Amino acid sequence: MKILQDVALTYDDVLLVPQYSEVDSRRLLSTKSPLTKKIFLQSPIVSANMDVVTESEMAITMAREGGIGIIHRFMTIAEQARQIERVKKAESFIVENPITMTDQHTVGDVKRVVEETDTGGILIVDKDEKLVGIVTTRDLLFEENDEKPVTAIMTRDVRSAPPDTSLKDAERLLHEHRVEKLPLVNKDGKITGLVTLKDIMKITKFPKATKDAKGRLAVGAAVGVRDREMRRVEAALQAGADCIVVDIAHGDSQLEIDMVKNIRKHFPQAQIVGGNVATADGT
Repeated sequence: MKILQDVALTYDDVLLVPQYSEVDSRRLLSTKSPLTKKIFLQSPIVSANMDVVTESEMAITMAREGGIGIIHRFMTIAEQARQIERVKKAESFIVENPITMTDQHTVGDVKRVVEETDTGGILIVDKDEKLVGIVTTRDLLFEENDEKPVTAIMTRDVRSAPPDTSLKDAERLLHEHRVEKLPLVNKDGKITGLVTLKDIMKITKFPKATKDAKGRLAVGAAVGVRDREMRRVEAALQAGADCIVVDIAHGDSQLEIDMVKNIRKHFPQAQIVGGNVATADGT
């Protein structure tokens, strides 16, 4: 081991020396930085892919504040995929695959799905998958008869909009009709998406959030360097991971180089981050 003889410093020992500035306000400054060629962070902060640091809750918070979280790999492949999906569903202008149930279900069926998915409303469709109603948690609040058909409590006159509705128009329609959910329906009466007031409010509240091309929060996934980890890479990308972080204690190694090449070969469009590298030579 080589022991450095130079003076060692901590963060508390270092101060940025102020200089002359013509900036009128800190709001005019930008800290936007590239994480990869396709991912840019308004706040260049990445939460560590450690099991005591980053899971879905941390990743959601990081992305909303302009950074990004990397879901750790010390869990099953299926669980990591679920963590990624939670981040992707946490905030989006359009919910692409909203939860639906048929008009043949009961109140009890709806209650179970609401509890399992932690959703605030279920869209009801007929046998032809056409929208016929909506049930919200408010409809279920004092309903004690679980055997009652869902058609008895659902709202039938559902305000909807076409699939190409803009954010501005969706916000206007929600306000005009005093509703919190706006299904997007095509000419055949089938559901293509869902816009909620809650999601629009989040977009307004976190204007610098790190998002993907579909308006969903960005998130990364950590993987190991063994061949079996390719299944984890595939599952993470399918779940919506925006980047893959190769997680190894010493990144300046042949194991990492081989893994990066393997990922690039099988998933040429994937954004890959290699770590951990502690020296300039390792880059």
